[in-house]
Amino acid sequence: MIAGTMVIDFHGHVGKQNCMGLIDDPNEMLRAMDAVGIDKSCVFNVFHPDGRTGNDLTARFVEAHPDRFIGFAYVSPLMPDTMAPELERAFDSLGMRAIKIYPPYTPFPLDHPIWDPIYDFAHRRGLPIISHTGIEPTAAPRFLSQVAPRFPGASFVAGHSGNVEPPRSQAIQAARSYPNVYLETCSTFRSPGVVEELVQKAGAERVLFGSDTPLMDPRSQIGKILTADIGDQAKRQILGENACRLLGI
Repeated sequence: MIAGTMVIDFHGHVGKQNCMGLIDDPNEMLRAMDAVGIDKSCVFNVFHPDGRTGNDLTARFVEAHPDRFIGFAYVSPLMPDTMAPELERAFDSLGMRAIKIYPPYTPFPLDHPIWDPIYDFAHRRGLPIISHTGIEPTAAPRFLSQVAPRFPGASFVAGHSGNVEPPRSQAIQAARSYPNVYLETCSTFRSPGVVEELVQKAGAERVLFGSDTPLMDPRSQIGKILTADIGDQAKRQILGENACRLLGI
């Protein structure tokens, strides 16, 4: 591990999805975090479109280990009337620190106006939004280039950095074009040299470490950062400094 760096995993899940092997056992998650020096994991629940149900579960999960987990709020445009009031409750009452959205669960691409209340909330409060990005038609990272300049007060994090080509290049282009777009590293479609590519093309200050815990083992996901052919300062930025800046830590 890089000495003196607070390590923050920006992408983790709360909830159970047995078909995917996703079991949010905090003891197992903490064991894996401790094995490689991850100080805090950001977690969210994407399994309830009303938002309230999942956010309450996330809040209870975080309350059990508030020094190790950071809660992100989830809302869905499948229930558009609940989005704004639930975000207000999640941040003002539950203490959430960022927003998670998941467009593959919806028919709406990321640049559809139905998402605008979420983006506007984040813009007004200066919050990060992490969205799944990938090959799914609604989750193409190119859509971030349409929304980021419209909501400059928000920070848009491309979860998985698009995963594969051509979405990965779209994510990189969005980050190169707009200072409020960031790239996150967890991926089930890992190719050699991806971390180096993200740093070379977008800059280390725009890349965030994420693991997809507990869906994926954070030990292997952090390994690609630690072994990347980039400098120690770049690793510090990716592993925690950028996340601290976005989250106000």
